[in-house]
Amino acid sequence: MNPAIKYLKDHKGYARMKDMKANAIHTREILRLVDEGQIVKVKPGLYRLADLQPDEASGLIEVCLAMPRAVICLASSLAYHELTTHMPPSVTFAIPRSDKPVKLRYPPNSPFYFSEAQYRSGIEQHDVKAGRIRIYGPEKTICDSFRFRNRFGEDLAVEGLKEYLRRRNRDLNKLMKFAEVCRVKGILHQYVKALV
Repeated sequence: MNPAIKYLKDHKGYARMKDMKANAIHTREILRLVDEGQIVKVKPGLYRLADLQPDEASGLIEVCLAMPRAVICLASSLAYHELTTHMPPSVTFAIPRSDKPVKLRYPPNSPFYFSEAQYRSGIEQHDVKAGRIRIYGPEKTICDSFRFRNRFGEDLAVEGLKEYLRRRNRDLNKLMKFAEVCRVKGILHQYVKALV
């Protein structure tokens, strides 16, 4: 088996150019495999197997691999946590206001710039078939959805909240803690009071 293909298979189908080079895989070999269509260039320095079977989280993985500080948020996070029936047309991710997102051709993606406190709060890591994603937990995601309700529509935020409140493992104290960080405690408290 080709060493580059083996390396990619051993790393869940994704690898960085610098890591392959550190494992004695020459740049020429990587570029040849790209030309032959055996591997795909996700962005400069990041590659994946062409025949990698995508799962529901593969777009999220690619965003997280391409941008080490990206955190899946808003509509994509609501969908991942099964808090909405809405399928987002692009991967929504947060980065600190001081960062610049990497331009990715695929998957379609939408960056959101968060203040440092709102960015750092509520990050979780989840292992999926293709690797690890950084994503906001359900409570933080709902609060962010209320914060961006004018952009996405209040119905998406309310749907997420209703789904969350139906769960046995809901944690209203945790929800209100994130509501404070996101500065939506007043409106969220009104909705929770009306729905519970």
